[in-house]
Formats: sequence, structure tokens, C-alpha cells
Amino acid sequence: MTEPTRTEPTGFDGNQPQPPDLWARAATEKEAKKTASAAPGWEREVLEKLVLGTLAEQRAARRWRNFWRFGWLVLIALVVWAVVSRDIASPAKSAPHTAVVDVKGEIAAGAEASAEFVVAAMRSAFEDSGSQAVVLLINSPGGSPVQAGMINDEIVRLKAKYNKPLYAVVEETCASAAYYIAAAADDIFVDKASIVGSIGVLMDGFGFTGTMEKLGVERRLLTAGENKGFLDPFSPQSPTQRGYAQQMLDQIHQQFIAAVKKGRGERLKATPETFSGLFWTGQQAVDMGLADHYGNLDYVAREVVKAEDVIDYTHHENVAERLAKKFGAAMGQGTVAALRAGLPALR
Repeated sequence: MTEPTRTEPTGFDGNQPQPPDLWARAATEKEAKKTASAAPGWEREVLEKLVLGTLAEQRAARRWRNFWRFGWLVLIALVVWAVVSRDIASPAKSAPHTAVVDVKGEIAAGAEASAEFVVAAMRSAFEDSGSQAVVLLINSPGGSPVQAGMINDEIVRLKAKYNKPLYAVVEETCASAAYYIAAAADDIFVDKASIVGSIGVLMDGFGFTGTMEKLGVERRLLTAGENKGFLDPFSPQSPTQRGYAQQMLDQIHQQFIAAVKKGRGERLKATPETFSGLFWTGQQAVDMGLADHYGNLDYVAREVVKAEDVIDYTHHENVAERLAKKFGAAMGQGTVAALRAGLPALR
């Protein structure tokens, strides 16, 4: 806009374009060149960071992978070592000591108090020249007469072979099959309140015939053999089958009584109730000749064996066995127990 009084020079055009700004153009071109030159460097820097980050992650993953591989190798090595050492290791000759073997829990095949484990532990204890005597530390309500009979026979054999005494020390319970084992000991030590005895045999189970009839369930059992369905819980029990089972129990009972009489000898003060299946306190057992003295493991080692150092020869589950049970291998024990329910037991 021009002033009204201002006179423009001749030839002047107000809309004539301005001359180009060379400084602005130079600055723009400089910035463009700078941006163009910086672009390749930025991409390279980003790519380098990505590659380095990927390599770092791969290294970390490889380290953890190697760590876990090494851990599993160590675990497998420990399992193999535990299994092999249990099978091939034999006790070294040691200084004079009292050897101890635990008999705890149910006496049954596959249990810690099975004949397999107890007999193996007793053999190791007798074979060690440093053991002055072997002590069975018993705390069991009973179990299988077969397992107890095998242990009883092995005690008699080992005592005669190595000429070493074997003592039974009762903690809380030594009943039925456990007493079957203890009867073979040279002396039985109890606490005044221990439970001892129960010299008898039982066979228990259930019958579901009446229940099945009420529910309208029919038992379809096919057998080849007159007595093949003997003791089937879903079939009626005949008098003949019941008599046969009772005869079998009586025979096992007589075997039990014979083992007790042989082991206790003249120390036993037998009465009509001795072999009736009753159990007594430790104090009563001493009076009846079922036990000899009061005492615990330390007392026997110190005062009887005269070797206070005690070494445990008991079989213990190794790492492999514990892992197997932890991951479900013990699930089959319920089935085995159910199948064993109809077998005679000393408890």
C-alpha cells in the first residue's frame, strides 16, 4: 500500500518479484545435504543395535540352555551313582560297633520292612567284622507271615554262621508278624509301655452280595474249576470254602506258634491266652516271657554289646526310588494292596 501523497518513480512496478535470497537458499541446501548425509548413518546405527541385541539374547539363551543341560546331567549322574552304589557297595571293615537294622512299618513285599531289604541289611551287618552284635530296631504292627517267616529263618542261619548275637529292641509296637521276627532274637528288649504279642492270623475282606441284589446288579463270573471263585467278594461264600480258609489260617497259626516256642524256649510262660491273638504291654510281656528286659537302643549298645558306636545298615530309598514315587510310580500300590487284601496276614 502506497501513501496518497507519495509519488513513485517512473518505471517502478509494485508487483515486481523480489530477488532470490541467496543466503536462505544456501542454508536450505546445506540442511538438505546434512539430512541426506545423516540418513545412512542412522540406519546403520539401528541395524547394529538390532544385531547386537539379537546376539546378546542368543548368548543368554545359550547360557541358560547349557546350564539346564548341565543340571540334568548332574541329576542323572546322581541317580545312577545312587543306584549303582547301593548294588555294588559293601560295608568296609570298621572299628568295633553295634550294627542296627530297622524293621518299621508294615512287613510286606516291596515295603521298607520287606524280607528282601531286611535280610540284605542283616547280611551286611553280620559280614562286617567290626560289628559286635546286630540289633533289630522294631516298630511294626505286623504284616505278611511269608515275609516274617523268611526273616526269621535268615536270622537263625546268620547267627549260626557268624556266631554273633542278635537282639530285638522294641520301640512302640512289636505285634503279630513283627513278633514273629523278634522271636528269633537272642534277647528282646522293650519299654514298659510297648505293645507286644498278638500271636494270631487273620484274613479279612468284604461281601457285597446283598448290596448288589438290592441295587439290581448281577454278578457274572465264569470260572473253570469248582473253587476258582474262592473268596470272591461278589459271590456268596459256601460253608466248604469257609472251612477251607479256616483250616489254612489254623495251619499258619501253628507255624507262628512253633516259631515263638522255638525262639523263646523255656523263657516262655505259656497260658491259654498267649497264642489267642491278644497283645500286652511291655511290662506284661516281660512277666509272661514274651520279652526279656527293659531297654532301648542306646542301653543295649552301651551295657549289653559294650560298643557305643552305632552304625545303621538299614536299607533306605535312594534318589531314583524317591523320584519314581514322587512322579506317580506309587500309584500302583493301591492296586497291589487291594489284590493282597484277601491274603492271610499277621496283624
